[in-house]
Amino acid sequence: MSKNDNMLAILWMLNSGEKITAKQIAEKLEINIRTVYRYIDSLCASGVPIVSDTGQKGGYSLLNNFIRAPLFFSVEEQKAILQAATFAKEAGYPFSESLDKATEKLKMYSNVEQEKLLDDHLATFDVINRVSDPKVKVTLRELEQAVVNQHSVEIVYRTSKEEQPKQRTIDPYGVLYWNNKWYTVAFCHLRNEIRSFRVERILDIKHIKRDFMRPEDFSAREFFMQSILPHQEGKAEMVSLVISGRAEALDDLCNHWFLGHHLEERTLNEATFLLDERVIHKYVPYFLLSYGKAIQVIKPETLKKALVYVTAELMEYYQS
Repeated sequence: MSKNDNMLAILWMLNSGEKITAKQIAEKLEINIRTVYRYIDSLCASGVPIVSDTGQKGGYSLLNNFIRAPLFFSVEEQKAILQAATFAKEAGYPFSESLDKATEKLKMYSNVEQEKLLDDHLATFDVINRVSDPKVKVTLRELEQAVVNQHSVEIVYRTSKEEQPKQRTIDPYGVLYWNNKWYTVAFCHLRNEIRSFRVERILDIKHIKRDFMRPEDFSAREFFMQSILPHQEGKAEMVSLVISGRAEALDDLCNHWFLGHHLEERTLNEATFLLDERVIHKYVPYFLLSYGKAIQVIKPETLKKALVYVTAELMEYYQS
């Protein structure tokens, strides 16, 4: 750690309320004991009231709880931060090394009782996510810098529909995480429009000497959500989609990334969604196929026919 980090760490150790020796500080921070003495002298010179007691039970301590309460996190706040860090790391957070250092500091500055309580909470709290390609983290770091500094980047990108990747120049407006995947929303100079790019499909990235201005009040989140939700034509064409089935299957449908936005009513064994009729026939059959016999379409009748058609297409495809 840097000198400032070490001095802050010493300050928090002293604030635990227990006396601590220079040797203990040196061992915990893995620095020379002479360096500890220099840091203690620097803290005293800056006005920190450090008390030094000699003898067998001697050591350093702070006078009258020098660090005030507003600088503290409560145990609940510490727990929330550490558990949130677990979520972030499992999501593939690109700055996980800095996150690890931050959480270690947080635990370091806790007293013995708090540290044990936090360890007990973390030991029973887990997040399981898919293993992501390490290259994604590197790409995310580059994108984050480009977003903040408003610098354009060149990427080699492979879409889901094209076998051969293409080189593009993009102006990244934001980075977001959705449905276990990372995306960047950017202006694409190849297509001359704002688009969403899946980060794991970026095969190469490099900064170029070109600045851009992000549109004022632009929201990457709003743009992304509008782009993934099928466009609804208007209330005149809205029809009710009624589905019955097992409670757990209906729970899943009501929390679906698309259908959940259009839930109108839910009972124990039935859910009603209000959707554009065109959307129902174009997208919904593919949403429902994986649920098999766990659900049943009550209406509209045309959706039942669409499900039969899609299923027959799949049978023909696999039989040929």
